[in-house]
Amino acid sequence: MIPAAALIVALLAQDESVGDNLAAGAILVKGAWASASDSVTPLPERGRQKGSDYSNDYFGFSYGVARGWIERFEGPPPSDGGYYVLAQLAPASPSRSAPGAHLLIAAQDLFFSLSDANNALELLNNVKDHLDDGYQVERAPKAVRIANHAFVRFDYASPESGLHWHVLAMDIRCHVVQFVFTGRSEPLMAHLIHDMNGMRLLTGEGTSPVCIKDYAASEYLIEREEPIYREPRFNSVPVRVIVDTQGRIRHMHFLNAYPDQAKSIADALGRWRFKPYLLNGQPTEVETGILFGRSTARTAQVFR
Repeated sequence: MIPAAALIVALLAQDESVGDNLAAGAILVKGAWASASDSVTPLPERGRQKGSDYSNDYFGFSYGVARGWIERFEGPPPSDGGYYVLAQLAPASPSRSAPGAHLLIAAQDLFFSLSDANNALELLNNVKDHLDDGYQVERAPKAVRIANHAFVRFDYASPESGLHWHVLAMDIRCHVVQFVFTGRSEPLMAHLIHDMNGMRLLTGEGTSPVCIKDYAASEYLIEREEPIYREPRFNSVPVRVIVDTQGRIRHMHFLNAYPDQAKSIADALGRWRFKPYLLNGQPTEVETGILFGRSTARTAQVFR
């Protein structure tokens, strides 16, 4: 047995470049990580800042980043509850005019959420109802329109720190995408929120698969095979899949899975069959979520 003092375990080791930064004698252990069955289909976590824009092909939007702001930190992989840190933006050179200024772009997958929320309004009301005593609600969650798109706005503050949070959330592909502005300067926050009107949003029928919760637990599933695991694991494995117009799974996105789990589940899902989903009489692709292993969500269907 290796003494604990001499053991360094890197759980997030899917990226082999991590090994370049480890100390001599370190042991690298691959852990649960996000992965996908192909590198072409857009994923939520693959949004990036390019020049003056942050763009996310999966959610279909492009946001004009404030001048002088950069993506300072890369977020962690998605959680097994379907929470994504898409981007963390802040001024490249903090100044007195932007004290504590920060923008978090995040997303919550409603298929795997640990709350009972089914949309942006319900999710933000849940946040409001569970704020700690040190925070004050300044604006209760309310529907607003930004960039010709429906959003929900929620403002709260911490009197002790002087920080204010302004949350703008929208429903896209059974996710709640949130823009969380934080800062002490209210004029700056108002300016940043106003600039949200310049967002470009790709919306409308046919721009992405039809999103249906519990589709894999419905009468549309006509054939399935259970995964055969090589070794026991006790984590939950949330998987987003896209079912093509022929009823076959053409894409799998593992939000959080060990490599051996992903392979076993992918082998099984390759044999699943669905009735084609008809929209206006035409076969249409469907996106849905399936939870394998131990259930941590209240509303997800579990396949063991």
